[in-house]
Amino acid sequence: MNELKERIMASSSSDLSGIEEALDKGLNPCLALISDVAGHILFAGGKRIRPLLMVLSARLCGYAGNDDKAVSVMFEYLHAATLLHDDLVDGADVRRGRQVSHLIWGNSTTVLVGDFLLAKTISIAADTGHMEIVRTISDAISRMAEGEIHQLANREKIDVDEAEYMEIIHRKTACLIQAACRVGAIFASASAEREKTMSNYGRDLGIAFQMVDDLLDYTADTKVLGKSTGSDLREGKMTLPLIYAIGRAQGKDKKRMQEIIRDRASSESAIHEMLGYLK
Repeated sequence: MNELKERIMASSSSDLSGIEEALDKGLNPCLALISDVAGHILFAGGKRIRPLLMVLSARLCGYAGNDDKAVSVMFEYLHAATLLHDDLVDGADVRRGRQVSHLIWGNSTTVLVGDFLLAKTISIAADTGHMEIVRTISDAISRMAEGEIHQLANREKIDVDEAEYMEIIHRKTACLIQAACRVGAIFASASAEREKTMSNYGRDLGIAFQMVDDLLDYTADTKVLGKSTGSDLREGKMTLPLIYAIGRAQGKDKKRMQEIIRDRASSESAIHEMLGYLK
């Protein structure tokens, strides 16, 4: 898997360099503080999956121009905005191996910089002159907010089933990846059929992406993950590994797992205990 990932990233090195340059150039705030806070999350080693998917989708649909990179960065700005807000809501302390922004600059500044990045996203979408791109972005923003609120409302709720979990991750994660692929097709003036195909591909890829991320939260090393292992459990989030584990557990084991979730794994020993159940 790592070899395949390296081959894909190597074949896209030129695109990634262009995206990186456009990210820095496009930010252009009037205050250094905005650059500091936004740069702290934007340039902390993100993989640029969303803008890259837009660029590759446009090319796959026949686009041969030079403006795709400058447009694609709106997906990274939007993704960064959601991370700033999510880390604050979740009470996170580490993101991408760094201390989170709200612990450095405070809650108010972090929220407002997230708002700035959100406004930047909408501005770039509007500048394309494609109303369908603006609609796609605004729809993605709405769905992402709904997904996060849905997940927040479900904290410590034990009876979340797979269908509800899939609905949440479609909104909170997959819809942005879906939007990136769809916008690539729209930007290339692709047919309605191709646009739908790219949109469906992005949706399915986004769902798979989040499912893997949720599994890694329990299996990956903290240094690899870029955040604390078991953070979803600490935040009371019922993700697929937990749903499956509780569904298969019985008797005292099931009762104990439910207690740990309700307590949000209040100790490291509880985290390790839950990891034992998941294995």
